[in-house]
Amino acid sequence: MKLALVHDWLNQVGGAEDVLAALVRLYPHSPVYTSIYAPDLMPDACRVWDIRPLWLDRMPGIHTRHQPYLPLYPLAWGSLDLSAYDVILSNKSGFCHGVRFGGETLHVCYCLAPTRYVWQLDAYIAREGLGKAAEIALRPLARALRRWDYAAAQRVTHFIAISTEIQRRIRQYYQRDSVIIYPPVDTGRFQPSAVVEDYFLVVSRLIPYKRIDLAVQAATRLGAPLKIAGRGRDLERLQALAGPTVEFLGYVPDDALPDLMARCRAFIFPGLEDFGIAPVQAQAAGRPVIAYGGGGALDTVIPGVTGEHFHASTVEALMAAMADLDASRYSPARLRAHAERFDAAVFNRQITAFVEQAWDAFRQRRPFAWRDPARV
Repeated sequence: MKLALVHDWLNQVGGAEDVLAALVRLYPHSPVYTSIYAPDLMPDACRVWDIRPLWLDRMPGIHTRHQPYLPLYPLAWGSLDLSAYDVILSNKSGFCHGVRFGGETLHVCYCLAPTRYVWQLDAYIAREGLGKAAEIALRPLARALRRWDYAAAQRVTHFIAISTEIQRRIRQYYQRDSVIIYPPVDTGRFQPSAVVEDYFLVVSRLIPYKRIDLAVQAATRLGAPLKIAGRGRDLERLQALAGPTVEFLGYVPDDALPDLMARCRAFIFPGLEDFGIAPVQAQAAGRPVIAYGGGGALDTVIPGVTGEHFHASTVEALMAAMADLDASRYSPARLRAHAERFDAAVFNRQITAFVEQAWDAFRQRRPFAWRDPARV
């Protein structure tokens, strides 16, 4: 089976790139096709991958500001023909699912999200803090891109969603069915601690859509200790909102994060995310999670078992959840067992089995019915 990996862009590190790294480990001899590749902005581990960027990679300044080239992405991906491969496995949040291929090629799309700035333009504009001029320019462009994106999605053979929320959006925007395979989480890094201290914890990039402001204001008004790990452009605004019980830790090294999580009273996850790895990490460390009741948290946080949801994006709703939480009600062992459902080993088994089963059905020209090895 000759397989190609496809990824939107390699000029930043986040959850999408963690998924790609897991796929490269599973298929180490497969090339990675991507629109742009900025080696100086990526981990050194990427340098040994067979990375094949598109012609977009030569555009001026695109490595640091790829958004202005948005109209060119469909053209670039639509000009890439991968018919020489048996299987295409795309890791998509943008336009990379629009590659060309022939009738002898199977295309499995691991969908991190239907393209946000195409289908959820208002939320994207608010999230990125774009001005009125950008909004006026983007609206007609988004309409055109929506038509292209929908047509590209119809050519995908099979979709995999990362959460129930993304499965819903795939059905709503693309009118396609999908199965759910959760992203890989390295739960082995995290273990419960015998010592638990009295502080709430947030670990996040400090950018507006993460809604860290809700946690800062709730802790300030409750007089509750809150530690915030992470950096980002929203830091000064958050510091201005914070009272004396809120502590900003800045960047916390990877080797210090497990202990910080294992000792917190509870982890707070106040934003709306497509999946969200941090709540799973906290549960692997034996700590309950207070999460906004939407998006991926509906899959990862079970009320009364692994944490609680608050159902309005307000300071008052989060305050009530924080005040009501009795951390002693949650079993660290049960929390960790739940987190292990999302472990990288589960992802590895499911992805490889899905690709193998889909390829067998495709080449034999028979209907495909996914048999999840985790449930057999």
